[in-house]
Amino acid sequence: MKKYFLAGLLSLLLVLTACGNKTDNKAATNDPGKAETVEEDNTINIGVSPVPHEEIIKALEPEFKKEGLDVKVTTFDDYVIPNMALDQGDLDANFFQHKPYLDDFVKERGVKLVSLGAVHLEPIGFYSDKVKSVDDLKDGDEILIPNDATNGGRALLLLAKAGVIKVNDPENLNITEKDITENPKNLKFTALDAPSIPRSYKDVAGAVINSNYALGAGLNPLKDSLLIEDKDSPYANIVAVRQGEENKEKFKKFMKVLNSEACRKFIEEKYEGSILPSF
Repeated sequence: MKKYFLAGLLSLLLVLTACGNKTDNKAATNDPGKAETVEEDNTINIGVSPVPHEEIIKALEPEFKKEGLDVKVTTFDDYVIPNMALDQGDLDANFFQHKPYLDDFVKERGVKLVSLGAVHLEPIGFYSDKVKSVDDLKDGDEILIPNDATNGGRALLLLAKAGVIKVNDPENLNITEKDITENPKNLKFTALDAPSIPRSYKDVAGAVINSNYALGAGLNPLKDSLLIEDKDSPYANIVAVRQGEENKEKFKKFMKVLNSEACRKFIEEKYEGSILPSF
């Protein structure tokens, strides 16, 4: 009898031990904290402009998956919100701006954002529905330029390089209208939000338009612009993240894809020179 009692007790202990092990394993597997950590390490919520940034990210989805990344895209038709959303933690990264703009934004807004590196250049261009050449601009004509400091200065430098105006320092990326030293045709410059310029440029003599917004409006920067930036422009578009997170492994993998041959091939074939790789 004692023998059977001990055998039964041993069996019971084995069952309880097995059940305990199963419970522990299940808890470890379904631990919400651990699940979140895995997801966070592999997921990148990125804010982008629709063209060409979203198109580039979408085209590279297979490459991101090969690196074990889950890239989720949110689009913005704005140059302010995606930086504020990144700074406040609503995004992991953004991809829509060049470094001079980011540097100016950091200085003005006090946000702590940094560049991960450059991906492509969108040459800014001058467009007109009224004239065939900048030489045909008339006295007092109105020209639209972006209203943010860096792209506004960029627009003036483009016109200065073409001899439409003269400025006191052609190397200064932050020039304003106050830096114009000669304006022989007395051109009137009107600053508007960059996204709205393609909708308004036909109402005036011409406008300087960022290539992403030009492309979104059906304009071809190479064929439709009267002036366009050189390839050596310092305004390459970059990926931004919060300061202190730039060395995360997922961002290293992310930039590896964005600076890959697959990315270069897509940009060159899709945009045929109107967008240029910067790596």
